[in-house]
Amino acid sequence: MILSRALTSELTELETPLYYYDLSLLQKTIDIYTFYLNKYGYHAHYALKANANEPVIERMRAAGLGADCVSGNEVALALKCRFDPKKVIFAGVGKSDKEIVTGLKGGIFSFNCESIPEIEVIEGLAAGLGLTASITLRVNPNIDAHTHKYITTGRSQDKFGISPSMFDEVWNVVSRSKHLRLLGLHFHIGSQITDLNIFKALCDRVNTLQGWFLDKGVRLELFNLGGGLGVDYESPFDHPIPDFARYFELIHKHLRVLPHQEVHFEPGRALVAQCGFLLSRVLYVKRDRGVKFAILDAGMNDLIRPALYGARHHILNLSSTGRMMRYHVVGPVCESSDCFGKSILLSECKRGDLIALCTCGAYGQVMSMRYNQRDLAGEVYGPL
Repeated sequence: MILSRALTSELTELETPLYYYDLSLLQKTIDIYTFYLNKYGYHAHYALKANANEPVIERMRAAGLGADCVSGNEVALALKCRFDPKKVIFAGVGKSDKEIVTGLKGGIFSFNCESIPEIEVIEGLAAGLGLTASITLRVNPNIDAHTHKYITTGRSQDKFGISPSMFDEVWNVVSRSKHLRLLGLHFHIGSQITDLNIFKALCDRVNTLQGWFLDKGVRLELFNLGGGLGVDYESPFDHPIPDFARYFELIHKHLRVLPHQEVHFEPGRALVAQCGFLLSRVLYVKRDRGVKFAILDAGMNDLIRPALYGARHHILNLSSTGRMMRYHVVGPVCESSDCFGKSILLSECKRGDLIALCTCGAYGQVMSMRYNQRDLAGEVYGPL
């Protein structure tokens, strides 16, 4: 069990709720990912939105990864943490002028552009600073990733990206500008994708779209396939690291890359999800009309994924070896949606037991809030 080394007197005495990060698992995951990245000569930019804790992103930088940012503050954080500006990408459908200027003055690698109006604003701001902005076009390929509707981003009805039907208009803007440099195409079709055939469909679409630019006599410098590779939330201890070998083998097999073209990725969840755990204690065990509730001191303000997405996290009672019983595992927040799981099989719970919610390294602590004026959870790194 990944958590066995962490269950020490030092950890059990700490105040909960608390995020625990297994840095040895994180480093092993990064090492395997970068092995395959280097095998095929690909490039990657870690998605800070998944987990922006500095001990985490420092390991990404040390491994040679760049940074994928979706706000001006993330760009500033990446630069503060000494990421090479030429490996920093700024994505997002609604970049403000102030945020764009942050990227321009920071000398970042590229803006992933999602609309013609955005391209025109970037051009104007770059011209005003006497700079040239490197851009990629985020393309909406109309591919359904078959994941949760809130994290599917590549369908025609989604707000993200530029339709290929607009390429002529985009090219008219870019080709006339002295302050824009088009690097290539960017795609991100969704998150928590577990069917690798969806990435094959993406490669096929990229191959087709490249033909439009070749017909114009334009050789693109790169393709950015985004992220989206899913992790195993149901059995995290059986599959602590995604199957990067199959993923990269599929991309290499199906994506047609011309000489001197680069392939880029933006991994987030796949690198950090399994190394994080939300630790909590049982405040009360409530029995009512045949239902047993394990009421925790962690709530939806600490981990919003179950309330927001209906997400399921593997849950363990680290303090008990008692008989297995079913509980509704809930938090203290004044919302019925403050529920981590119903009819969860746990070792018999009592007040004070230490509970672990697994696979919380991505979109966990980074999305926490102070609803009900609750304190933010702390964090600790191990092995301890």
